[in-house]
Amino acid sequence: MIIYAIMIVLSGASASGKTEVAKLLASKYGIVKVITTTTRNMRVHETNGVDYFFVSNERFLEMIKEDKFVEWTEYNGNFYGSTKDQIQDNKCVVIDPVGLKAYSQLKGRNVVTFFLESEEDTRYKRMLQRGDSVESASRRIMNDRTAFARCNICKVDFNIDSENNSVEQVCDMVYKFYKEKLQIK
Repeated sequence: MIIYAIMIVLSGASASGKTEVAKLLASKYGIVKVITTTTRNMRVHETNGVDYFFVSNERFLEMIKEDKFVEWTEYNGNFYGSTKDQIQDNKCVVIDPVGLKAYSQLKGRNVVTFFLESEEDTRYKRMLQRGDSVESASRRIMNDRTAFARCNICKVDFNIDSENNSVEQVCDMVYKFYKEKLQIK
């Protein structure tokens, strides 16, 4: 049996648990999260090169011209993207539907894609519990209705219910399916 290393791609609407699952995959299974690049301002608790690569708008636009990104998007007035040099085996990336499609179409790379599903009211409550403002949570829910509409989601390998399963259960399911994909005959 030949073992091929592959990459985990997590997608889902706001507060569906993607980031928490990615953190748990890192601490429990050693799956490293891809560090994405952004033009937004660094928050107090964040570290450049750990949480994100923080760059200016000008540098980000140069990087687009230099074809450095697998995918990129503009969200809330800031650019976000994942660079090709971050794409490595045994890594995990948290991505929106446009990024999900880009990763699914990567040539010469094996990716296993997951979509985390949970209801709007559950996600709204999670956002408020983590400290998002009512208007921010409401805006994200409204934006997600369009961005994460079924017609915008490409085919994924696995849909996982992140509403009725704990973060740890979702993490374990992701890792189990990932391990199964590693064993290609």
